[in-house]
Amino acid sequence: MSEAGGGRGCGSSVPQRAPWSLVAATAAFCLVSATSVWTAGAAPMSREERQKLGNQVLEMFDHAYGNYMEHAYPADELMPLTCRGRVRGQEPSRGDVDDALGKFSLTLIDSLDTLVVLNKTKEFEDAVRKVLRDVNLDNDVVVSVFETNIRVLGGLLGGHSLAIMLKEKGEYMQWYNDELLQMAKQLGYKLLPAFNTTSGLPYPRINLKFGIRKPEARTGTETDTCTACAGTLILEFAALSRFTGATIFEEYARKALDFLWEKRQRSSNLVGVTINIHTGDWVRKDSGVGAGIDSYYEYLLKAYVLLGDDSFLERFNTHYDAIMRYISQPPLLLDVHIHKPMLNARTWMDALLAFFPGLQVLKGDIRPAIETHEMLYQVIKKHNFLPEAFTTDFRVHWAQHPLRPEFAESTYFLYKATGDPYYLEVGKTLIENLNKYARVPCGFAAMKDVRTGSHEDRMDSFFLAEMFKYLYLLFADKEDIIFDIEDYIFTTEAHLLPLWLSTTNQSISKKNTTSEYTELDDSNFDWTCPNTQILFPNDPLYAQSIREPLKNVVDKSCPRGIIRVREESFRSGAKPPLRARDFMATNPEHLEILKKMGVSLIHLKDGRVQLVQHAIQAASSIDAEDGLRFMQEMIELSSQQQKEQQLPPRAVQIVSHPFFGRVVLTAGPAQFGLDLSKHKETRGFVASSKPYNGCSELTNPEAVMGKIALIQRGQCMFAEKARNIQNAGAIGGIVIDDNEGSSSDTAPLFQMAGDGKDTDDIKIPMLFLFSKEGSIILDAIREYEEVEVLLSDKAKDRAAILKGKMIPSYIINSNPEMENEEQPSSENDSQSAEQITSSSQEVDLVDQGSPEESSLNSQPESLSPADTDNAASVSPSEQISNPMENHETTSLDGECTDLDNQLQEQSETEEDSNPNVSWGKKVQPIDSILADWNEDIEAFEMMEKDEL
Repeated sequence: MSEAGGGRGCGSSVPQRAPWSLVAATAAFCLVSATSVWTAGAAPMSREERQKLGNQVLEMFDHAYGNYMEHAYPADELMPLTCRGRVRGQEPSRGDVDDALGKFSLTLIDSLDTLVVLNKTKEFEDAVRKVLRDVNLDNDVVVSVFETNIRVLGGLLGGHSLAIMLKEKGEYMQWYNDELLQMAKQLGYKLLPAFNTTSGLPYPRINLKFGIRKPEARTGTETDTCTACAGTLILEFAALSRFTGATIFEEYARKALDFLWEKRQRSSNLVGVTINIHTGDWVRKDSGVGAGIDSYYEYLLKAYVLLGDDSFLERFNTHYDAIMRYISQPPLLLDVHIHKPMLNARTWMDALLAFFPGLQVLKGDIRPAIETHEMLYQVIKKHNFLPEAFTTDFRVHWAQHPLRPEFAESTYFLYKATGDPYYLEVGKTLIENLNKYARVPCGFAAMKDVRTGSHEDRMDSFFLAEMFKYLYLLFADKEDIIFDIEDYIFTTEAHLLPLWLSTTNQSISKKNTTSEYTELDDSNFDWTCPNTQILFPNDPLYAQSIREPLKNVVDKSCPRGIIRVREESFRSGAKPPLRARDFMATNPEHLEILKKMGVSLIHLKDGRVQLVQHAIQAASSIDAEDGLRFMQEMIELSSQQQKEQQLPPRAVQIVSHPFFGRVVLTAGPAQFGLDLSKHKETRGFVASSKPYNGCSELTNPEAVMGKIALIQRGQCMFAEKARNIQNAGAIGGIVIDDNEGSSSDTAPLFQMAGDGKDTDDIKIPMLFLFSKEGSIILDAIREYEEVEVLLSDKAKDRAAILKGKMIPSYIINSNPEMENEEQPSSENDSQSAEQITSSSQEVDLVDQGSPEESSLNSQPESLSPADTDNAASVSPSEQISNPMENHETTSLDGECTDLDNQLQEQSETEEDSNPNVSWGKKVQPIDSILADWNEDIEAFEMMEKDEL
């Protein structure tokens, strides 16, 4: 962005377009006026220190650019860890990131105008000669239309703009004859086929050699594109038209912008992230100012500055009003749904929104720019860099940082608008962090994880195109730059386009269609260029007063529950809103807060808790907003946990007398502790913990030492329970649902989440049983006292469980004559034990009484309390008879699953159980046991999808 982009008279509403020279002059006047106010109230950085920092920026650029030219050129980018060039097709694919690479020496083209800004005119002249000599734009490679436009086309046009400037000065580039412009025109024509859609929105990718749709093009089948991808073309394409006189480029870019404007959501005036290029339907209906939308808003305002079309400013102001109404929650900028803009679409922000404070400076809305910038700076001070995404409580969401320049951009423009030396100190911090953490022998390496400081073998071209340009301008005086920066506007890639283009080759019809769609509020225009006497009313500490409440917003001493920083909270010390991750359904205070927010809590029969919010029932409008945010955060939390770890069900198998592995209970996994799928199963006797909820230090550690502790759900976080029983010496834990009657027969699989903290200290396995399954173990304890269980990822074969152990002869079939006889199903289809499974699972049953295996897909009949007792307390004098009913069962995807392939081979010598059992004193090893029950558990189906 350029400080020359104010475009309105200071402190007044100017409905007509001013000449470009007046635009530059009024913007400069606004910024200089602000500077004069600020320097009166703050100790400025000395000129010597600013020069020192400026020289440091020059040295850093030389380190990055020099290593690219030495180790990578003519490749597109430098790989700074391995000191070599990144060539498309020769390195492992990185997915969409590689769409920026077109075998056209990307970094060199992207750096052209940076060389001039940094007063490296001789290097610029050499670089232009290399581009003209070496770069080929006719490569058989599929590239991103968006990235190629802003980086390559923008780089060529920026280079051309400064080449003709230098030529006019008479010292350099005297040989230049618009060669870069001709290359830009060639590239422009190569991109035009992408616009061959019914909507006018371009395809997201194009083959530089073969275009679109041809078999050899390998592209043209896409249906979706991002809003920024289609809406960030007008500056480069219009400049190309104004430079060359070929109007087609500007026409195509305008058509795409017109279509996006027409497809905005009319009630909210917001646009979505992704749109169908053929139908115009929104594919992703969330809206924000970060990735996928960011530069669309930027180009609406800058198109007005560069082209002089009021409709672009009117559209921007309409969108900006919606952004400040719905998305802006100072100091945060949170995505919302375009149809329900009061509902947040997510609870994290991405790093690309860091450009927005700079755009707000261009708009003239300084206060929210200061607030958001300060919040971002606090995040940087915590992590050294801005993570690719971070949550509303400033935890890392995506840990990468590819050396993005957007924060430096906003820092530069805030300094230009305020003159506050604070922003020079911010820039100094950026320089120090880059040199300390990102600098490597062959350049600067992107951060793979800001938390660990690990590097990625990557140095994107935008790092040279933007970062060093903004940092140098931040510390430079006007005389340090060989041309007047006020005469240019910055593109989104920081390429420089001259403002005089607004009066050149104006053959494009500028019909104002905006007012056909919306009535505009004149107040939107008041602050396009701020009147500093109003903005800073005789208070040189104004910006500091805005920043001060945000100083500790990211600090660990700040309350975890902060979602938005409200001024009244700072003044009164009021508690921050309740966070979804802190909520406990058994906490009376939390329930009272929910009631105040208009949120109702409903306990379902399957053990789940349902939340319903009615804003009209909230105590106040602020409470209603907090309630909406709480609900959305709860949805996001649940969705995030499900995406992060979709774990299959686990098994609790009772292996002690008289069950011997025949009772298998479906258990829910935990997202912390020992992973049973990667480690050996845990086997041990069970013992109830005291207190039973396990929410405090156990009073009976001797009872659970070396055993698997039984604890009840509720009163505290699952991870807290795990830590308490682990500290008491337990080798595992089983959490039993406190909602009586809940069962895996009817409820979806339940996964125990962590407490939002680091749970690496929990080393024991933790499983969850619904009430019905848990009662089987509890009843067994009452009956037999000593109950041993096996915690595993799936049920184990009884032979494996009891191999080598001596088993009482009463579980051996004493009637071998019955071995090969088929028994009537009414007598012998008896069930050894109930296998409790989720309603979405299927079990194949094998009739051991028949010489042939017969399988049927059925779901076990639900246990009644009496059945439970029977299953848990088998006496040696009787055999349980519990015929199975045929039930049709359906897996999660709606199709029945055949488990035949999962069944183990049964021994041909297996014997049937006999109702007339004789009890002798003889004992035999398990290897000699043929069969003791008609029904045996041979398979445990792993669900492909688990729902929280």
